[in-house]
Amino acid sequence: MRKIVLFVLLLLSAGPLSATSIFVQADRHVDLVFFYGRGCQFCEGMRQFLQTMEEKHPELRVREYEVYFKGENARLFERVADAYQFKIEGVPTVFLGDEAITGFSADMEAELERRIEACIARQCPSPMARISGSARMPILTLPAVLLGAAVDAINPCEFAVLIILITTVLAAGGKRKALYAGFAFSLSIFISYYLMGVGLYSAVEAAGITRWLFIGVAVLAILIGFFNLKDYLWYGKWFIMEVPLSWRPALKQLIQKVTSVPGAFLIGFAVSLFLLPCTSGPYIVILGLLAETETRANALVWLLLYNMVFIMPMVAITFAVYFGLTTAEKAEEWRTTHLRSLHLIAGTILLLLGSGMLASLWFGYV
Repeated sequence: MRKIVLFVLLLLSAGPLSATSIFVQADRHVDLVFFYGRGCQFCEGMRQFLQTMEEKHPELRVREYEVYFKGENARLFERVADAYQFKIEGVPTVFLGDEAITGFSADMEAELERRIEACIARQCPSPMARISGSARMPILTLPAVLLGAAVDAINPCEFAVLIILITTVLAAGGKRKALYAGFAFSLSIFISYYLMGVGLYSAVEAAGITRWLFIGVAVLAILIGFFNLKDYLWYGKWFIMEVPLSWRPALKQLIQKVTSVPGAFLIGFAVSLFLLPCTSGPYIVILGLLAETETRANALVWLLLYNMVFIMPMVAITFAVYFGLTTAEKAEEWRTTHLRSLHLIAGTILLLLGSGMLASLWFGYV
């Protein structure tokens, strides 16, 4: 069993390495700060133009702030304008490099693009650097995404589901079939969770997340952390942060009907709904963070990374069973023996994540 644990750790370590590469590249982005008002026709024209610019110039990162309905953004608008010694005349207003530009029309597009390209070439500093002394990059994003994904990745729920699946397929078709079934199942979980994440992110984005909601998801992370610590200290008392006990017979019966690779792929979508009660907490926390700190294009990339880390243990167990490093029975025995430890790790990580989010808010990083 030590070999399988080592295998999982090695796979999980690959995630931070690739993510660090993404984060280093993020340092090369050029920020454009865009203040707008919901319902403003010219603002919508500017928004569509800037979305086109982001697609055309990957180095460009647009920071959007709605000022009609969000008082904190209106105050931020005033602070940035003061730092630029710029008189506010309305929205849309963009800040890029040393420039502040108000208004929008189709005739402005060519000149705006020229200024954007020039700023990218010069690697202009973020406009937020003028009010904070340093670029207000979401420095919490990388560790938060990795920590949140790690909590989901070590969740006992997904271990149990995959072990039942592999046991069933092994009995029906042998190791090779179990290998393909494990991959197919992991892929379907990845797709379903990514699509759910995109949908939830879009809903939050459309609603216009506020600073209070950001505080709310940080507090949620802390609460879920304490609940997991409760499962470490008093497992089974009151409730558990896993699939509800009443659902388990139906879930097990559903999985045990799978005897083929296509069946494993399809069943993954159904199983993802059963897993939501015990895996959605960290996901919602990360989605709230991304909606507050990232553009849509960046958030979708972070969600890809999150879900890649999330399915790594599934892939690791599948490989380990196929190559004889462990058996499904030993994997289940290990999961059962270490249930409380897994909850302890998850609880500690979530407490750190929630505290880090509140600290980043306090020090002005988001």
